[in-house]
Amino acid sequence: MRTTRFENRASEWEGDLTVWLRQNAEDNQEQRERLLKNLRRAMREELTERQAQMIHMYFFDNKTIPQIAAELGLNRSTVSRTLKRGKARLSHTLQYSF
Repeated sequence: MRTTRFENRASEWEGDLTVWLRQNAEDNQEQRERLLKNLRRAMREELTERQAQMIHMYFFDNKTIPQIAAELGLNRSTVSRTLKRGKARLSHTLQYSF
């Protein structure tokens, strides 16, 4: 029985394609800056103080829901619901930014 050894070059091709896409992609820096500006404004103006605090802890401080709950002395389900409402409010507000 004869075995043939195949070289797998598919990953090299995918890597080359990734490099090409990065080099030829459009610059979206302006869109990114506008979105971040609108995100900061929406967090300030559209969220309750508690929602803004929890979203900041969750996304910017990288804390988990149990960590936030323990730190604020709340139930995990309360934190989860508050995050869900805050994210929904931000999503609704920011959908016009795109």
